[in-house]
Amino acid sequence: MRDPLETAWEIHQFLSARQVPYAIIGGLAVQHWGRPRLTTDLDVTVAVRAERTQAFLQDVITQFTPRVKDPEAFARSTRVILVRASNDCPIDISLAIPGYEDSVMSRVVEYEVRSGQRLRFCSPEDLIIHKAVAGRPLDVQNIEGVVFRQGDALDAEYIRRWLRDFAATLESPEVLERFEAPWRQLRRGGHRIP
Repeated sequence: MRDPLETAWEIHQFLSARQVPYAIIGGLAVQHWGRPRLTTDLDVTVAVRAERTQAFLQDVITQFTPRVKDPEAFARSTRVILVRASNDCPIDISLAIPGYEDSVMSRVVEYEVRSGQRLRFCSPEDLIIHKAVAGRPLDVQNIEGVVFRQGDALDAEYIRRWLRDFAATLESPEVLERFEAPWRQLRRGGHRIP
């Protein structure tokens, strides 16, 4: 079985050697902040200056095996680089957009996952925001797990501020409700994950 932690360490070394800020935002972050769940891939967001994007893209597809036929065209249209690590684990590398992603990078939490291996995770608040915008059924379940596990430690106003902006931009009021529903349940003394 492919080990996402091994993959995360590989991408950490690659990005750190190039001084590229990053945050783990997918299943590994959910495992860290919410309910434990199986994950067989790695999702990261990276902050690369606009003028360095093309060089960074070339560097990534030289170092890692692309998962699509034309990775450059795919990355230009989606801002996501799809590659595989040396252990064949899929990696989705999202190219951060200035604004909200600057906030994500400033709130990164380093966590030692193995002896001597520290990885950069997005904050639990930013994980909720990412999941609320994505909005798939599994994302909603992940939000619930993070809310119930982190509880009062969450900065609810920070989450609301960004989700209101995204809800308005996307013309999708349910974006905010994906957080508010489990938050109300928690406030009423509902679920809590130890």
